[in-house]
Amino acid sequence: MLGLGIIGWIIIGGLAGWIGSKIMGTDAQQGILLNIVVGIIGGLLGGFLLNLLGVDVEGGGLIFSFLTCLLGAVILLFLVKAVTGRGVRR
Repeated sequence: MLGLGIIGWIIIGGLAGWIGSKIMGTDAQQGILLNIVVGIIGGLLGGFLLNLLGVDVEGGGLIFSFLTCLLGAVILLFLVKAVTGRGVRR
C-alpha cells in the first residue's frame, strides 16, 4: 500500500473504516476522521496479522489492500468493544 501515497491511505482507510464500523455496529459513534484512523490502523494490524500467517501482503494490489484494511478495522473495532465493554448488553 506504500505505492498509493498518503491520499490512497486516507481514501482506502476511510472506506475500510466506515464499512468496518457498519459491520461492527459502531458507525453512529464514529465520524469520518475516526473512520479514517480506524481504517489506517486496521490496515497496519491486518497487514501484520496476515504477514504472521505467511501471506505476502506487499504485492497484493488495491483490492487486497482494501480487504486487509477492512479485516484489520473489524478486528480493531472488536477489540475496542471488548475492552470498553460497549458490546455487552445489560
